[in-house]
Amino acid sequence: MKRHVIAMLLAMFGLAAIAGCSGNKPSDPKATVIAMFGAMEKNDKATLAHLLDLSELMKNYNQDYALNTDQPRKFTNPEQILDDLTDGGETKTRWFSLQRIINTVEVNGDQATVEVTFVDKQSSHGYLTKFGLHIVQGRWKIYSFNVLTPADSN
Repeated sequence: MKRHVIAMLLAMFGLAAIAGCSGNKPSDPKATVIAMFGAMEKNDKATLAHLLDLSELMKNYNQDYALNTDQPRKFTNPEQILDDLTDGGETKTRWFSLQRIINTVEVNGDQATVEVTFVDKQSSHGYLTKFGLHIVQGRWKIYSFNVLTPADSN
């Protein structure tokens, strides 16, 4: 009898812990982008892995999102992306040398874009990007750092 009570208490504790953790989920696409920059600042690869759709990001090799290279890089595994977005990574170094402004959010069902402007104050040059997000297992995840819209391709 004691074993059943202990097992039931452990199961209830586990469910409560899971429910408590779900409160930490970003509630909207903009919160996810803000959380990503926070994780990058802390070099927190585990949080980045939860905020990013790494398999989709690996498919993005038409344009380099580091903003400072003409030749797009191709990542062959998720760890390379996480390394790139944390301490010593080319993208983190470049993005954190610029002012980051998180602008408008457009949500269309389970897809969203968040405009992020990177500003080089020394050269007075801005880079407007649109981060692409979609819902994966009930939470917003970033799948692209530069979604091209039909207006962008004209």
